[in-house]
Amino acid sequence: MIFDLLYSLLATVKDVVPIAVIIFGFQLLVLRRAIVNLPQVIVGFIYVIIGLTFFLYGLEKALFPLGRLMAEQLTEPSFTGQISATGEQLQLHWWQYRWVYLFAFAIGFATTIAEPSLLAVAIKANQVSGGTISTSGLRIAVAIGVAIGISIGTYRIVSGTPLYWYIIVGYIAVILQSLTAPKSIIALAYDSGGVTTSTVTVPIVTALGLGLASTVPGRNPVLDGFGLIAFASLFPIIAVMCYAQLSQWRTARQSKRQSEN
Repeated sequence: MIFDLLYSLLATVKDVVPIAVIIFGFQLLVLRRAIVNLPQVIVGFIYVIIGLTFFLYGLEKALFPLGRLMAEQLTEPSFTGQISATGEQLQLHWWQYRWVYLFAFAIGFATTIAEPSLLAVAIKANQVSGGTISTSGLRIAVAIGVAIGISIGTYRIVSGTPLYWYIIVGYIAVILQSLTAPKSIIALAYDSGGVTTSTVTVPIVTALGLGLASTVPGRNPVLDGFGLIAFASLFPIIAVMCYAQLSQWRTARQSKRQSEN
């Protein structure tokens, strides 16, 4: 355990040092100004390194194995009902993996709600918009988009259909929505698709996709296991613009009722 922690610590330092060099280099060499509260900044970097070290260690020891284990258990022939009473393995049917879709929806929603980067974006959006954009509303909309996207992505793995079909149709929907959605929400919606693919969501979703592709008969982990992150990036854009369009429609409807009264 100590050796693994030291290895994670060295890897984290290796990743964080270039960031520190760029920040300090621009501050001292380009801006030519002293760093304000230097001791506090150094302590902050130390906290970042320690936190990332334990986070990476936790991913390796818990989240990745957990994702693979859940995929294996949910796709066992005895659980999905692919084994008949005589012990013969029945033909694969997408509905037999319904618990996989439900688990993917639940884990996509939960990990997105817990995503620190999404919380930061939601808070800033609320501040900049003067409270017009709700912090909780934006987080829930993005989480629902990720949950639906990952559920559809697991169905794609089970069914073996090409990934590009879903991506093409999804981006056509995004383009059409961009033409009709409120202009103030479009850029935020696109950013919401990016912040979901961060520290909490990506490890679990990747482990789920690889574990599912490894256990479903006829699927290749290299060809079918990846691609879930694309769904987790695409569908939040659709969900946020739908949320804005529904809010706009509801506001217009309330204004119409008030004017009629």
